[in-house]
Amino acid sequence: MQPLGIDILFEGINMQRLLGGLWVTVRIALISILISVFLGIIVGVLATSKNIFIRFVYKFYLESVRVIPIIVWLFVFYYGFAKAFSVQWSGELTGIIVFSIWGTAEMSDLVRAAGSSLPFHQKQSAMALGLSGYQIYLYVIVPQAMRRLIPAAINLATRIIKTTPLVAMITVVEVLKIGQQLIEQSVLTNPKAAFWVYGFIFVLYFVICYPVSLASKKLENRWKA
Repeated sequence: MQPLGIDILFEGINMQRLLGGLWVTVRIALISILISVFLGIIVGVLATSKNIFIRFVYKFYLESVRVIPIIVWLFVFYYGFAKAFSVQWSGELTGIIVFSIWGTAEMSDLVRAAGSSLPFHQKQSAMALGLSGYQIYLYVIVPQAMRRLIPAAINLATRIIKTTPLVAMITVVEVLKIGQQLIEQSVLTNPKAAFWVYGFIFVLYFVICYPVSLASKKLENRWKA
């Protein structure tokens, strides 16, 4: 009987390598998400400004991030900036920078949309009570916007996690890269290695992303009720 080939996952330290690569992926994603949330809230609030220059810069930044593929941003920062400015930084740091830039843009747009969707009369009422602009954002806009923002922010976090494997293109040894290495090492001895390795990586991503996605949907449904 021909062997199934699943033993490739348990040979030597293969499982340890895959889980270690997963941690690299998760670490890049988590740091990027934290930075994106913090900066995204600040930039999103600034985006509601009526200042023409601020709005122009913000729109240019947002559209640049959305139009240009993430992989191009990774190459520009990792290879382009490194040679142009003699900067030496790791692929992991490059990934964090690029995903933070992307995440901040998307998060800021969510914050801007959530804040702008609130009825204007609430702002007028707050102003009539003598609240300053800062107090209006802190006590009126932010608490209400959070109900609309959190489900979308959780969904953005899932997107960042699922996109993080692109860092393998700039020499970061994350879970997908390690999977490819294991398959290449076993191409002659285990023809079914690709099925089991990629299948296991599929399960790992499902275990991480599905609970996050489910939490987003539950929060959205609860707050719509």
